[in-house]
Amino acid sequence: MIYHFADCTLDTERHRLLRAGEEVHVEPQVFTLLRLLVEGDGALVSRDTMIAEIWRGRIVSEGAIDSRIRSARVAVGDDGRRQSVIRTVTRHGVQLAVEVTRDGATAARPAEARQTVRLTRSADGTGLAWAESGQGPALMRAGHWLSHLELDWQSPVWRPLLDRLGADHRLLRYDQRGTGLSERAVAGITVETCVEDMKAVADAASAEDFFIFAVSQSVPVSIAFAARYPERVRAMVLYGGFVEGSGVRDRHTGEAETETLVQLVRQGWGQPGSAFMTALSTLFMPEATSEQMDSFIEMQLASATPDGAAALRRAVGEFDVTDRLAQVRCPVLVVHSERDAVQPFAQGRRLAQDLPDARFLALETASHVILPQSPCWERLMSATGAFFKEMAER
Repeated sequence: MIYHFADCTLDTERHRLLRAGEEVHVEPQVFTLLRLLVEGDGALVSRDTMIAEIWRGRIVSEGAIDSRIRSARVAVGDDGRRQSVIRTVTRHGVQLAVEVTRDGATAARPAEARQTVRLTRSADGTGLAWAESGQGPALMRAGHWLSHLELDWQSPVWRPLLDRLGADHRLLRYDQRGTGLSERAVAGITVETCVEDMKAVADAASAEDFFIFAVSQSVPVSIAFAARYPERVRAMVLYGGFVEGSGVRDRHTGEAETETLVQLVRQGWGQPGSAFMTALSTLFMPEATSEQMDSFIEMQLASATPDGAAALRRAVGEFDVTDRLAQVRCPVLVVHSERDAVQPFAQGRRLAQDLPDARFLALETASHVILPQSPCWERLMSATGAFFKEMAER
């Protein structure tokens, strides 16, 4: 059988792979993986299936599987960052991300989720980039320190999260001012300006009321938004957040912590192999794979300059929503990692204690960024989905 996909042709009878008309040599195991992908018509090829078909059920290491996937990507002109031809579904397997034709017929494939990126302006004129995807009740993923609407969509760290959040909702996202596709040269990064940014995106999206999913620094922003505009927020899930920034809750120690992080940013931002980069990445996601780490590093340079990232981190350290907690009227699910090295667990407990209508979920991990391969990721996603479903049915 002859299959056509991207600029490639796979002839299973003659055991040949052509790319852009040129023959590409591939090892038998890599060829078998490509055959499984094209025969699957875009369906997931699980790791169990790979072991059964490529290794005939023999016990093999995760490294061996990853090696064959990398070789398959190289053969078709793809790589682990773009994943434009072969996409990883973390913890499960891989699938083709392009259309396949066979003998002139188009193979049936599941519908591909897509996003639309648009631009708007905040109250002070700052340009903001926002995106929407999925269908259903509106869900705002609040903007945070490190994001890029296009790269998030391809990221092995963030794409699984976006797929889950967008499965039952019209998902709205935006790059925070000073980062990503939003305007970079900005001043006045405060809780108030960030609240105005969220409002500008909600208004541009014609979202009169919506759910909020917030992480880390976007948690105090979401609290301030819900306090100011109670009629617009239906419910919130707040993960890894805080009431007081590091510079507020303990001026001496907090400022030292902030400056340490700022120096890691300045010395290692976007530099693979840097000891500073390794320290910074380990702080945020100690369980990351090499693919996820590469994506994290790529995101840094695309999202902000070292100076911009440092300035934003200093501003976040001064956030304080102590006087807004009692004003929040919507139901809230507070989630926090028990050994979070970025935002203290005590801050999560305080949120749950002082918000009027809050539930609390503690996750047994040290990771600030919960990764899809962690059991805690599924706990977070399941709890989030169940909570929003319950709130939608009220």
